[in-house]
Amino acid sequence: MKNKITKFDFKKYFIFFMLYAIIGWMYEVFLEVVVYGWGFTNRGVLFGPYCPVYGFGALAFIFTLYNLIKGKSIKQKLLMIPIVFLGCMFIATSIELITSYICEFILGYWPWQTYVNYSINFEGRIALSPSIRFGIGGLIFLYILQPLFEKLYNSIKNTVLKFVFYTLALILSCDIIITILTFIQLN
Repeated sequence: MKNKITKFDFKKYFIFFMLYAIIGWMYEVFLEVVVYGWGFTNRGVLFGPYCPVYGFGALAFIFTLYNLIKGKSIKQKLLMIPIVFLGCMFIATSIELITSYICEFILGYWPWQTYVNYSINFEGRIALSPSIRFGIGGLIFLYILQPLFEKLYNSIKNTVLKFVFYTLALILSCDIIITILTFIQLN
């Protein structure tokens, strides 16, 4: 019996990346406007309503942790909650720490410098409270949103998915180019 080798579906994961980047942006804006009452600012490093770091984080969750629960019984999924929670905390916090150094190198700052206000933080780059929220968010992503997004993705015609993929890729590419040119012009 031959092993079936599955082809990596870049289009699928790019669309998931964008969905989670948009959800991450909405979460950040919600925190800023509703929870903290600071008022609206674009929480992303790009112009559009998305935070790529959330897209990368969600993909990291999908590629490293999702198979622990995908297709499993409810009992097995429930038993995996502590492991998935801790895994999401570790992955997201690691991504956030690395991203803070990248942002500081490129931009001269990182957008979440308010972490110095948390009692448990590392250089104001990562903090325990957001890490716990990332763990909870990861559980929501993997246990609720990802199964729904996969069902939705699989129910849409390929021609529509291609259109969505190319449209999102064009928008993101233009945004990255405009952001880079704006950054160069300001410096």
